[in-house]
Amino acid sequence: MSARRPSKARDRSVREAQERARLHAARTEWHASRIRRRVRDNIIVGIVGGLIVAGAFVSQAVHAQVTPPAPAPSPSPTSTVEPTPEAPAVETPTPTPAP
Repeated sequence: MSARRPSKARDRSVREAQERARLHAARTEWHASRIRRRVRDNIIVGIVGGLIVAGAFVSQAVHAQVTPPAPAPSPSPTSTVEPTPEAPAVETPTPTPAP
């Protein structure tokens, strides 16, 4: 029986090593897939954001082309200001005595 024990222990250690290797490979693959997903998502967000900015720019340009410009103000024929005569001094009313 003692001859089988080292064999079982060796088998168990081999199984444990295989399980550790499998878990390590799975974690490594999961981590790599997360990185690929983040890169893909960042690229998509960058493209969509750029399209939104370009759309806003085009919208403003089209609006500026379609909308007629505001009329320029024209000066009135009496643009000179004549000095007004000095107003007479206003007298301050005197307070009335209280009854």
